[in-house]
Amino acid sequence: MPTPTIVEVEGRKLKLSNLDKVLYPATGFTKGQVIDYIVHIAPALLPHLVGRPLTMKRYPEGVDHPYFFEKNAPMHRPDWVKTAPIWSEGNQRTVNYILANDLATLVWIANLASLELHPSLSLAAHIETPTMIVFDLDPGPPANIVQCSQVTIWVRAIFDHFGLQSFPKTSGSKGMQIYIPLNTKTTYEETKRFAHAVARLLEQEHRELVVSDMKKAVRANKVFVDWSQNDQHKTTIAVYSLRARERPTASTPITWEEVEQTLKKKDAQRLVFEAADVLKRVEKMGDLFEPLLKLKQKLPQLAGLGAEVEKKVEKKEATVVALAAQAESRPRAKKSKTASRARRKV
Repeated sequence: MPTPTIVEVEGRKLKLSNLDKVLYPATGFTKGQVIDYIVHIAPALLPHLVGRPLTMKRYPEGVDHPYFFEKNAPMHRPDWVKTAPIWSEGNQRTVNYILANDLATLVWIANLASLELHPSLSLAAHIETPTMIVFDLDPGPPANIVQCSQVTIWVRAIFDHFGLQSFPKTSGSKGMQIYIPLNTKTTYEETKRFAHAVARLLEQEHRELVVSDMKKAVRANKVFVDWSQNDQHKTTIAVYSLRARERPTASTPITWEEVEQTLKKKDAQRLVFEAADVLKRVEKMGDLFEPLLKLKQKLPQLAGLGAEVEKKVEKKEATVVALAAQAESRPRAKKSKTASRARRKV
């Protein structure tokens, strides 16, 4: 059995094991490289994790082997790893979630081969109050992130209408996500209802491309606007987290110009970023998701959005009725005797 490597991180001693183990066989990306990425991205990543219950998605043998989710903090954790007891309705028990509050904890998590980090949309101290609203855009093949770019722009337009800023990022997998920071008093019931209404509005306006229904059967070549992530019992992939794909891609904040250019050029590869790419981007551009930490925005009244949906539905129904009336009032063309004889001969 290989001898563990002892390191000191911010005054904490850690035993790191199997650093040469390949976790991404297609590229040879090792566990040691995963930890190295986490250490270097930590200044941008940590502020988005501090104080939030964290679910780990672990791949002990690599991305091409079975994985498991871990919500309850392992019993063998160091005593300095902070946890938050959160009551789980589904499990009918208290779950002690890890709080990734410092670099040492992040390195310890990476050493567990937790490639994906899934934090809550709320802080543990105020678990019933989401600090943001999120839309997870999932393309059904052959649709891809190009089509997601179009839908993301439509989502932005809705929140622009209400005077709210929104921020896009890649999922690091197939799709894209758009976040609207709130950091004001609200509830999951309110954010989830609002997100659902937005998804329905988009579906109503763009049936050729958007679905708000979770059934996979209706998603072919369309983009599913997943509004259901706005739930106390669900999580979304963390910004800057690696993904367990063939290559070590990461969920990456992007600019609106990049979204627009991807749509214009119809080039999905423009929004694929691996670990090394993400580090270079952060060094050059800083943390594009920093506004999510402090920007205060109030969720608009659902009634305003509901009225907009009803207005559009009524307008479409009126158009259908008018077209039907025109068809009824239009005189029917008489069949010519010549045509009738010709058909009989055939």
